[in-house]
Amino acid sequence: MANKEPNHDLYFCATCLSGTNVTGDEANMLRNLDQLCYDFQIFCRIPWFQYPIIYDIRARPRKISSLTGSKDLQMVNIAVRVLSRPMASNLPAMYQQLGKDYDERVLPSIVNEILKSVVAKFNASQLITQRAQVLKYNNRELFERAKDFNIILDDVAITELSFSSQYTAAVEAKQVGKAQYTTVLSNSDSDCSSLSLASLEQQTLGQAVTKNPGYLKLRRIRAAQNIAKTVSTLLHCLRLRFCFVLTLSKIPEMRALAFE
Repeated sequence: MANKEPNHDLYFCATCLSGTNVTGDEANMLRNLDQLCYDFQIFCRIPWFQYPIIYDIRARPRKISSLTGSKDLQMVNIAVRVLSRPMASNLPAMYQQLGKDYDERVLPSIVNEILKSVVAKFNASQLITQRAQVLKYNNRELFERAKDFNIILDDVAITELSFSSQYTAAVEAKQVGKAQYTTVLSNSDSDCSSLSLASLEQQTLGQAVTKNPGYLKLRRIRAAQNIAKTVSTLLHCLRLRFCFVLTLSKIPEMRALAFE
């Protein structure tokens, strides 16, 4: 007697063909693209008509570099690290517009666009001294721009900010010149202070002389003492010079006597 019950293998094959394990935020497609997203569950599908499109909705880092110009026409090489993920509620629309490689198509273009517009608002020195403000403007513009493409940016950070070699050399020369100017200024200040002290001393001396004439007499006596001391030490030399002068003055008389 033949067994009329269905084969268990056929049940197993039918179950495998009609069921699939759908992971988080996968899109269902029937006749075109179903506007539904599915969570972590097991769902039934129609073979050859439905298949899952898997998206990784975890935040992934990406580093993007851009060469742009600042407000004072200096070339700036800036690089940012972006943590991006797709908007889970709009995965069908994202798949229709961008496909699965949304980050390759959208992120480089919008990041370069925003970086160029933000850097052009600041000059080279402001990009260094006002880095937090630059990052704030950049994040605000990037977040708003990424929402237009159903992309969520969790974090944006500036990882590199460099200038051209000519600008770097000019900045170094400016720093050296500023240091030299500071040194010269300090030296001139010390000279001015010395001159002011000397003038104050002379002014004080003049006031003391006008108020007390005896001080001037004392200075004259001391000067006379110094002159006398100097003359006494050089008295012998002065005598020799005096005798020599007398001898020279008598030479014409001696010549006249000789002719007579």
